[in-house]
Amino acid sequence: MQTAQRSLTLVAALALGGCNTLSTSQAPDLARPTTTSAEVGQEKERVEPIRVPELQRTALIAERSPELPSERVDLSAEPPVDLMERIRKGFRLEIPDNSRVESQISWYASHQEYLDRVQERAAPYLHFIIEETEKRGMPTEMALLPIVESGFQPFAYSPGRAAGLWQFIPSTGKYYGLEQNWWYDGRRDVVAATRAALDYLNDLAKQFDGDWELALASYNAGAGTVQRAIRRNLKRGKGTDFWSLDLPRETMGYVPRLLAVARVVAQPEVHGITLSPIPNTPHFEPVAIGSQLDLALAAEMAGISIEEIYRLNPGFNRWATAPEGPHRLSIPVEKADRFRDAIAGLAPEKRLRWQRYRIRQGDNLGSIARQHKTTVALLQQINNLDGHRIRAGRHLLIPVAAKGLEQYTHTTEARRKRTQNRERSGNRITYRVRSGDTLWEIARRHDVSHKALARWNGMSPRDTLRPGQSLVIWKQSTADDNRLAALNLDTSPPLNTRSKLRYRVRKGDSLSLIAQRFNVSVSDLRRWNSLDGGYLQPGQRLQLFVDVTEQTL
Repeated sequence: MQTAQRSLTLVAALALGGCNTLSTSQAPDLARPTTTSAEVGQEKERVEPIRVPELQRTALIAERSPELPSERVDLSAEPPVDLMERIRKGFRLEIPDNSRVESQISWYASHQEYLDRVQERAAPYLHFIIEETEKRGMPTEMALLPIVESGFQPFAYSPGRAAGLWQFIPSTGKYYGLEQNWWYDGRRDVVAATRAALDYLNDLAKQFDGDWELALASYNAGAGTVQRAIRRNLKRGKGTDFWSLDLPRETMGYVPRLLAVARVVAQPEVHGITLSPIPNTPHFEPVAIGSQLDLALAAEMAGISIEEIYRLNPGFNRWATAPEGPHRLSIPVEKADRFRDAIAGLAPEKRLRWQRYRIRQGDNLGSIARQHKTTVALLQQINNLDGHRIRAGRHLLIPVAAKGLEQYTHTTEARRKRTQNRERSGNRITYRVRSGDTLWEIARRHDVSHKALARWNGMSPRDTLRPGQSLVIWKQSTADDNRLAALNLDTSPPLNTRSKLRYRVRKGDSLSLIAQRFNVSVSDLRRWNSLDGGYLQPGQRLQLFVDVTEQTL
């Protein structure tokens, strides 16, 4: 009886949907590789995870099945210079002659520019991912899975709330130890999420007796979905391999996409593709930091930019590492020793800047935390507060960023500052409003955005104008446009943490519920979708622009 219960626990745990592949509308880079030609415009059927109590989870980990037989890569041989060659040496999956695979191969073979972008994004992370794959004796095709999941974009986010390179949904991420809080989202942490994803894939492969195609299908749709499809086929006397199963449409194209990527990587010249060599050397090194640290200070000590700190440590949402950890930072290999020396000599009180705040009448911990861009829990911890009671006239110690928040690359303040600087370049024009003028007409006349025009003048786009009123307009000349283009100052920040999503309205949804779910405003939802009022209809499609770093509050 006890053994049967453990088996059921294993089945329930692995029924969690590990990923939720990005919507086709999320970004131009991801538009095609996440769907087959028959699936464009379709949204993946979401599989609700089965929640496993903590005691059962502990029992499951203790009772995990023996290691799968594996063909570990012979690391005693002369290592290849090119990382792509190293991946090829570990390929083990058979690629069948199948129309689903062939259609995916044809797409990749005709999109060299997409593969170029993916390789560029993968370069900092791929060596670490291959190392972790080989440690587990897994087929190295698994190291290519982030191409299918996220296009190797660490800030990728899906309508099903899946995040990071490996597209973990919140519940599965937590089950595999990926913390998600105001400061940090482990689903975007390249080190933690890679280890969790490979552990999850290994668990799935064990459950399906080493069948990696079924493991991959389960990673996409959940093991429970795959098991039900197998049971249906057994009752009908049909095959139980991946190619025989009736699975959700998105999953039917998911496994062929990875096999197609592997085929193109294995034989790029056959398909007319050029793959740039990536050095078979580590790009970064995890360095222990001991406790919370300001990320601007970390960048300074390592001799790199704040942007590079966030690129290698995309799990951090704010201006500092998380108070409760992880207490490590990924640092470029060539800078790691310098950073270690600097950390060793850093006095504890210099890790963060501190401010004494005098509590005013009417203050509460929530309002003080919001004002200083921190959390109530951290204020309680630092000031040894057991509850929420505070007294006017007393002082609180508050951590503050070492630099202006706009300098921390992907914070909200940084994005706002970049937008303002970009919009306010060029020639300043003063325009006097005439009778009958509207913001939209003035903006069109001067070839600028009416929203930007409103922002420049501290107005709402819907405000009424008064004759004689003066408006400031920042007008760019052709030379200005060329200069901005040369500097690569486009509408996206260097690290784009905003995702464009297409959300399908469900029964019971309202604008306020959807806004709360994705941490956006109702007014933005109305503006993005030109909604003046009325009710939402189930099945209706909405467009959203969400900030990934604000999805773990």
